[in-house]
Amino acid sequence: MDALLRLHDQSSRRVAGLMSGTSLDGVDAVLATVEGSGTDLSVHQDAFVHQPYPEALSSLLRRNSTPEHSSVEDLTRLNARLADVYANAVDRVLDEIGAARDKLDLVGSHGQTVHHLPEPADCAGQDVRGTLQIGNPSLLANRLNVPVVGDFRSADMALGGQGAPLVPYFDYVTCTAPDEHRGLLNLGGIANLTVLPAGGLPTEVRAFDTGPANMVIDALANRLFDTPYDPDGRHAAAGTPDHDLLADLLEGDYFHREPPKSTGREEFGEDYVDRLIGAAQSRSLSAEDTIATATLLTAASVYQAYARYIRPAPGEDVAEFHPEQSIDTLIVSGGGVHNDTLMGMLENAFSPIPVRSAADYGLDADAKEALCFAVLAHETVNGKPTNLPSVTGASAPTLLGSISVPHTTA
Repeated sequence: MDALLRLHDQSSRRVAGLMSGTSLDGVDAVLATVEGSGTDLSVHQDAFVHQPYPEALSSLLRRNSTPEHSSVEDLTRLNARLADVYANAVDRVLDEIGAARDKLDLVGSHGQTVHHLPEPADCAGQDVRGTLQIGNPSLLANRLNVPVVGDFRSADMALGGQGAPLVPYFDYVTCTAPDEHRGLLNLGGIANLTVLPAGGLPTEVRAFDTGPANMVIDALANRLFDTPYDPDGRHAAAGTPDHDLLADLLEGDYFHREPPKSTGREEFGEDYVDRLIGAAQSRSLSAEDTIATATLLTAASVYQAYARYIRPAPGEDVAEFHPEQSIDTLIVSGGGVHNDTLMGMLENAFSPIPVRSAADYGLDADAKEALCFAVLAHETVNGKPTNLPSVTGASAPTLLGSISVPHTTA
């Protein structure tokens, strides 16, 4: 308890943020100096590393992210195994600036999502929603001898929320502009869009997952070209999207579901890729045409979500979710920002709205999500609620995350 009181009393903290996403390719680790709270927050990124998962670990995680193949024994051991991977990632990012563990005040770890079930369904006679992120925070805290905040989604879900996306709080406190309506798009395994009205309040922020981003593209690159991803989008650039197949894909249930909503591998994992490949083969599409169609699916589903739920067409019925305004610019982060073909497709879809990289605004496009969880951990220790009910559908604001304290602290 004394350690937590000391941590709470610190005005400035050095925090490590960890993010391992639905792509299951590794963990991003950021080191940041964070001070203040809310719109008075100050964040300085000190270092960033990406630590790939070993192939055996990535394969085991992928197998245990599907109900048909998951094992209770595997999940139990993976929960501990990932904590060790995360500890190594923290040590690596500390090494980037030559800092020892005793110079670290706090860690925020999202954990590795293996299943996310935001919609209620029967469980032993009662409707339940749930989510599971592994990478044991208590083990990580004791391995590093540093307090760790983890399990960020559960508190929001306890209040009826989706438990995701969680990045919009970070977007709001770091990227709201007084005179520009901004859309912030993160292209990880899943694409999620945040809309920040100019000078807006937290209650005016809107955000949701629009559908797949790198998850489907990477799976196709692996299956069709034996590469872990499509470098620079070159395979997609060599193909021609099939617009009939694209139209069929955009009729999928998730794309027509109104926000608040979130998704993941449960809807856009291996089964989805199997069906997409089957549909492409039935149309005699080449491998390049298939991945080009999937790449355009990401861009088209983002724009369709924007047009349908953010910028309604004249004369359309406006859903309650709509802020009833268009955006002035779209700011993109995540691994997808390096896919030139995908970025070009987004530019075409959103024209004349400019599409820019988060780097143009002083944000590391690769480190943003990890930096977000450093900030969320910092705010949890501050006692600051960081879920946004306007985004997740929760009944009230709440503190996010559980705090694990090690056996001793410096």
